[in-house]
Amino acid sequence: MNILIAGATGNTGARIVRKLNDGGHTPIAMHRASSDTSVLPEDTQLREADLTNLPDDVCADADVVVFAAGSGGDTDEEMTRKVDRDGAKRLIDLAAGKGVRRFVMLSSVGAGDPDPDSDLAHYLEAKHDADEHLKRSGLEYTIVRPVALTDEGETGNVRLGDDVDPQGKAARGDVAAIMARAVGEDLMARKVFLLETVYD
Repeated sequence: MNILIAGATGNTGARIVRKLNDGGHTPIAMHRASSDTSVLPEDTQLREADLTNLPDDVCADADVVVFAAGSGGDTDEEMTRKVDRDGAKRLIDLAAGKGVRRFVMLSSVGAGDPDPDSDLAHYLEAKHDADEHLKRSGLEYTIVRPVALTDEGETGNVRLGDDVDPQGKAARGDVAAIMARAVGEDLMARKVFLLETVYD
């Protein structure tokens, strides 16, 4: 399948691209003009676009869209909303308009019911709004909400569902593996998953 990945050059996004590439899919790496595309496999298809100003045809030829982008932990509230809420919602709408089959969203623990007193309240509220928009879009969707991310590779030892410890850790390699799996696994469609890596 042709799979458009938003945030493809990010720490998690690049891992998703490699995982999809290894799985025989054709990743289309969406990236900003300033992004370092050298982190991607050499033959990766590139598609330059900015989530704050997406072109109408950004989802052309994509069977599935994966959203792995993020404004970053140091971003102010305005940019967080532009990328994580408005950019995500626009990409969802464009995907639906182009007949994309499935949309896989990288969200966050806490996005289901954002705590207004949290230091990350504006980020979690943006993620919540994007997730809810995706659920209403008519697209097949999978929403993955990992706990705090680490830069570790894939362990293969993950827990999905309500038993996840919200104070736990999730290896980016495991997140990438689950996101890549979700692009084609029907049992994961129309579901929201909390995710953590199990270390014991």
